[in-house]
Amino acid sequence: MGLPTTIAIDGPAASGKSTLGSLLAKELGYLYFDTGVMYRAVTLAVIRAGLDVAAEEAVGKLAGDVRIDVSPPSVDDGRDYDVLLDGEDVTWEIRADAVNDYVSDISVYAAVRKAMTDQQRRIAKENKVVMVGRDIGTVVMPDADLKIYLDASVEVRAQRRYDEMVARNQPSDYDDVLRSLKNRDQIDSNRELAPLKPADDAVVINADDLGILDVLEKAKELVYRV
Repeated sequence: MGLPTTIAIDGPAASGKSTLGSLLAKELGYLYFDTGVMYRAVTLAVIRAGLDVAAEEAVGKLAGDVRIDVSPPSVDDGRDYDVLLDGEDVTWEIRADAVNDYVSDISVYAAVRKAMTDQQRRIAKENKVVMVGRDIGTVVMPDADLKIYLDASVEVRAQRRYDEMVARNQPSDYDDVLRSLKNRDQIDSNRELAPLKPADDAVVINADDLGILDVLEKAKELVYRV
């Protein structure tokens, strides 16, 4: 049996899943695909169109009309991939503060999630992919060859995120970070549509006592034994 060609990595915020996905994709020569960028791209499209973020029907229709592509990086500027919105490179534009302000609101709309899931599946069919998110193994790629759920306690995740912010000279407070992650966990795990949870056949890796390279080694063991 050959190597898995579709790998799903799920987990709560700040669990390290994006870093794991990026490293594993580089190891395998696969496309690294953080599905969160799609919701950012839709949010950018909504802002550009001047739509009211609260207008769920209009936002959902726009999400169904745009085409979003994720492909290997074409520019050596630190990006992990290209993000194209209707053919336009918006890889860095989707990181704007305005997008940060609205992406959480837009990403919960059912029509938006359905449109993005369809596009994520299209990209997965076109590539060998390591896809990262919160509902990849349960919703987007339930037939993925390998499913990993990367977990860690909220306290450990908060400490790691706090340390990252300090290293980037960003003002931060551990208690604020912890409170924010607890709130995000509550929303992600209890939302009606595609709640955060491990797929029944996912391999759970707890990273409380593991560095990212240790987690990568465990993931590689899973890849090469499948």
